[in-house]
Amino acid sequence: MQNLKNKKVLITCGPTWIPIDDTRIISNKSSGQLGQIIADDLAKIHCKVTLLEGPVLNGIQHKKLKVLKFHYYDDFLKTLKQQLKKRYDIIIHAAAISDYRLRRPFTSKISSKLKKFKLELVPTKKIINDIKHLSPKSLLVGFKLKSTMTKPLAIAKSKVLFEKAKCDLVIANSVSNDHYKGYILNNENKFLASAHSRKEMSRALVKTLNKSLS
Repeated sequence: MQNLKNKKVLITCGPTWIPIDDTRIISNKSSGQLGQIIADDLAKIHCKVTLLEGPVLNGIQHKKLKVLKFHYYDDFLKTLKQQLKKRYDIIIHAAAISDYRLRRPFTSKISSKLKKFKLELVPTKKIINDIKHLSPKSLLVGFKLKSTMTKPLAIAKSKVLFEKAKCDLVIANSVSNDHYKGYILNNENKFLASAHSRKEMSRALVKTLNKSLS
């Protein structure tokens, strides 16, 4: 993996929180495990890895990694923009960013005595679409997660990441009852690798990145 040695790599992983009020949040079930495994594998081959890690249950412990924690969507966006000023060679955007936020979050705790209340959600900005604008020379890896994944679906769902986010590689994957399945594609819709576990996917991605930088 000589082509990856000493490369600066930024990896994002885990969920983001969206506030409902000053006590409650909306989040997702992302464990952050795949991003953590990739970070560990790249650090082992002497990449200079920075991991932006969300509010996961089991945070990574690694002496060779720089870990920056975030919780909320806005925290993540601020930290990411700060990091993108540092000119990373590779950016692996594996974090599960919230797709919706409240139009108007409540400023204080909502009473638990209410019979019902409505939450008005609006789409969040697609952060990945800005990464190449802020760091145009970085090799960008995007992710597309679906409940199930097939090769035709991988091609269809990766299209927007190649067109709008200008990703160099996309990992199209699914996780169901902890059963993992994933594919690595390039922007020519060519399948470069497949995997049936997070560890397999991490190894396949490291090999793919090494070839891409040759």
